[in-house]
Amino acid sequence: MPATPQRGRTVRRLTIGAAVLAAAGLTAAALPAGADTGHTARTGRTVDVQLLSFNDFHGNLEPPQGSSGTVEEAQPDGSKKTVPAGGAEYLAQSLRAARKGHPYSVTAAAGDLVGASPLLSGLFHDEPTIEAMNRLGLDVTSVGNHEFDEGRAELTRLQKGGCHPKDGCYEHGKKFRGARFPYLTANVTDEKTGKPLLKPYTVWQHKGVKIGFIGVTLEGTPDIVNADGIKGLKFHDEVETINKYAKVLNKQGVKSIVALIHEGGLPASTSYNYHCDSPGPGDGISGPITDIAKHVTSKVDALVTGHTHQAYSCTIPDPSGRPRTVTSAASYGKLYTDTTLTYDRRTRDIVRTSVKAPGAVNHVVDRTQPKAADMTSLIARWNKLAAPVASRPVGHISADIAGRGAAAPESPLGDVISDAQLEATKADGKGGAQLALMNPGGVRSDLAFTASGSEGDGVVTYGEAFTVQPFTNMMNVVDLTGAQLLTALQQQVSGPNEASPKILQVSRGLTYTLDMTKKGADRIVKDSVRLDGTALDPAKTYRVAMNEFLAGGGDGFPAFKDGKNKYVGPSDLDAFTAYLTAHSSAADPLTPPKADRITVVK
Repeated sequence: MPATPQRGRTVRRLTIGAAVLAAAGLTAAALPAGADTGHTARTGRTVDVQLLSFNDFHGNLEPPQGSSGTVEEAQPDGSKKTVPAGGAEYLAQSLRAARKGHPYSVTAAAGDLVGASPLLSGLFHDEPTIEAMNRLGLDVTSVGNHEFDEGRAELTRLQKGGCHPKDGCYEHGKKFRGARFPYLTANVTDEKTGKPLLKPYTVWQHKGVKIGFIGVTLEGTPDIVNADGIKGLKFHDEVETINKYAKVLNKQGVKSIVALIHEGGLPASTSYNYHCDSPGPGDGISGPITDIAKHVTSKVDALVTGHTHQAYSCTIPDPSGRPRTVTSAASYGKLYTDTTLTYDRRTRDIVRTSVKAPGAVNHVVDRTQPKAADMTSLIARWNKLAAPVASRPVGHISADIAGRGAAAPESPLGDVISDAQLEATKADGKGGAQLALMNPGGVRSDLAFTASGSEGDGVVTYGEAFTVQPFTNMMNVVDLTGAQLLTALQQQVSGPNEASPKILQVSRGLTYTLDMTKKGADRIVKDSVRLDGTALDPAKTYRVAMNEFLAGGGDGFPAFKDGKNKYVGPSDLDAFTAYLTAHSSAADPLTPPKADRITVVK
């Protein structure tokens, strides 16, 4: 179905080339659109360009359920308010409303538009999301790690179009046309040719204004995706890659540059409207993006980031010491960022200013506004195709079961999932598992008590279960010694996971103490680790169940790669749905677990 053209977008043009801007940097103090710069905004020397951006949409065409579909808003009195947000109908409406009055407007994203998607998009290999992005007027995006979930060939198909090689075309007479916006893969190259997988950069042009975009994903992508998804590809340093293409763009006469980086940071507050420069420039954010931002060439004027699913609009000094805007709009389409880039027509660069006004602001995609009609029809069309699979009941719950939105390291839904995996693999002949471990990043949502459709409150549908476990990883059961298992637990909070711990969800019977007052591996209190009340024996062999991603060492757990005598069981999704069916009914729904298997000392 042809994408609906957006008002004012027919005059925009994207040219693909080698890119990066030789320019100063955008600060949080950049002038808002229409501000008085001493020149006429549209006809004088400078012009205000509106940059709208978002990240980590993950195929959430419909508003996310439970806490996954809310943002936290700080109130003037110091309290915090929870605001429902997200959904393609509202994101499209928000972006279209924001563009009004801005003749120079470009929309960009920072990766993970697809992958780990709810069933409505995931069932169709994310074609619905690409179609939605075309319609809402996305101009450009970087690639994220989840764009590699189904491999390089599938990512290329999403860009160029064509029906799925196995599942074919989903609607009679309609061929998937692919993304009308470029996916940028500057730091992802073919191992044999050394060339970027897709375009490394693009140049947006409108009435003489040129802005270059360079897109990269995190260099550590191979550590967090299945090996098959990135076979034959090499991932390069983010800073070196951006700086390389900034020079290329500069030589082409493009002096204004934005880097789209699928890597992010952690702000000091979880409120989307937290002023993260309040303690001092850059003091309000930590994590990988801070070091990246400090070393990306000052030719780049702004950094649009993602991956951590956090909300922030900060300034971090560039290599010349000048503040530069670094933004992220949380995830799932719950926010969008509106950044003003003041473009100097004579220098072709972005103007730096000392005015103390925010140049980049995050806005809530609230659900009280009208819905975008074309998105409503798109969702209805794909829902009709998905309904026979998505609406099937698989279980019942008595209340919300927090997963993705849980505040503690151990989540009630994580307990349910790990228990389900243990039950699916514990029998003789089915793996003989004694315990199960689940990576927290694989728990993609909550289970909400309130019905998402006509199924009734408390009913869990297959579509909702799929949203929680969308990867369909196969279960593995392996032999690990007690010493190896302890090492794996220590890897949750040490090595690459020390700065941002990845606490595994554990099945019933496994208990231990996590002391966050200590550093690195010492955070795991060794003599506290017990299985069914018995202390872990370093010399004993245990049968441990986990998904194939973890078994391959994913998420920074190389200890699991040493597992022996592997047994391959059902998919994690099948284990999850079977458990829900076996342990719940309308008369006796599943109650949220207490999540008390890991004792946390703060």
